[in-house]
This record gives sequence, C-alpha cells and structure tokens, in this order.
Amino acid sequence: MPVVFVHGARTSRTMWRAQLAALDAAGVDAAAVDLPAHGERRGERFTVDGAVAVVHDAVDALGGRALVVGLSLGGYVAIEHRARYPEQSAGLVASGCCTPPQSRLRDAWTGASRLLERSPGQGAWLNDRLVGLMLDDDAARDVAAGGYALDAMTDVLREVGGIDSLAALRRGTSPVWIVNGRWDHFRGGERRAVAAARASGAPTRLVIVPHARHTVSLDAPVAFARVILEAAARCSQPTRA
Repeated sequence: MPVVFVHGARTSRTMWRAQLAALDAAGVDAAAVDLPAHGERRGERFTVDGAVAVVHDAVDALGGRALVVGLSLGGYVAIEHRARYPEQSAGLVASGCCTPPQSRLRDAWTGASRLLERSPGQGAWLNDRLVGLMLDDDAARDVAAGGYALDAMTDVLREVGGIDSLAALRRGTSPVWIVNGRWDHFRGGERRAVAAARASGAPTRLVIVPHARHTVSLDAPVAFARVILEAAARCSQPTRA
C-alpha cells in the first residue's frame, strides 16, 4: 500500500527522509508533501483546504488510495483528509495531534507566534536553538534541509482552530493508528481520539513510543518506520466481507 507523509508546522517534507529511506528499502511506494507556506510552497498562504488538496493530489498521484501519515500539523491535516475523502484513505497514522485544536492555549500560542513573526529574523535564532537542543544531528539536518516556514504559524493556528478533529475521526472508517511519543505534551486527548476513531467501527490502535517526545518520528525514526511498515502491510490486506 502506498504511503503519503505530511509534515509538521514550520518544517517540510525533508523531515521524513529516514522513513522514506526505510520504505524504499522495503519496496513500498511513498511520497512526502510540502504543505502550503512550507518547503517549496513557501510563497503560498496556508489554509486547511489547500493543505488537504495537496494530500489529495499526492494520493491521486500514487494510484488514488494510500495510507496517510501525519505529524502534529500534518496529523490534523491527515485526519481532515480522511474525513473529506474516505475513498482515498486506506488508513491513517496520526501522531502528535491529540490535543483538540480549540485548546485554550491556542490564543497564547497565536500571540507568541505574532511576536516572533514581527521580530528581527522572525525568531530564527529561537528556532535554531530549539532544533539544536531537541534533535540529534541527523534529524536536525533532515529538518533543516527544506528550510523553515518562520512566518506561517499564525495562519496555521487560525486555520487549524476551525478543525473539529474528533468529529472528523468519527466520520472515517479506514484503520487508524494513533502514534505518540511517551513524553509528547500533546498526548492529553489521546484516549478521546481513540474513542472517536472507534465510534465508526474503524479498527484503531494506540501506539506509545518509549523515550520519544512530540517529534516522535525524529526522536525514534526506526521505531516509527516500523509502525508505518506494519500499518502499510495491514492496509494492503484484502478487506473481509
């Protein structure tokens, strides 16, 4: 089963290099996209509709049906894609996106993002510092390779705030894997997310990756790739009548 990867906010498709290499070695077709305002699409304005359209087109290019994998922002977009285009969804892997987008913290995050976007260098110094502290050298290089969308976060927060991720999870029927790092600060709503996915009868599995944080695919690339390979194999199995 083909796989489409959807990156987190401010990053780009290059964050998935380790997983793309693992899937290529296993003979699994895969693609990673750049969302609007990120990577090679940095001249565009971020909207949820535009982001979902990018995923739709990527799935279409791989044959019309795929396992869609998203981290953080990419997870919310992947959830929305599954709800809007169920015929394209062979399965969903959603990581780091269990906190409802309408969280009370969103206003604080938006205010901080506006300040950084108006500051000299748009907060590049802080971004570089955090990347250096949080990621190992290989992961940091992969994330940096596509550049950083330092001016996108205010638009991202506004747009994602309009998503009802739990309602979207209830609308799909394809298998769901919710994969979080054990120390992910966005884990708080994972039980509700699992329950929402199961409400439609969709097979749903919660996977907690030890020693990993919000950036689970970068903190534990081998473990994360293993989950993706297992999910792709599961999605390739014939549906029982």
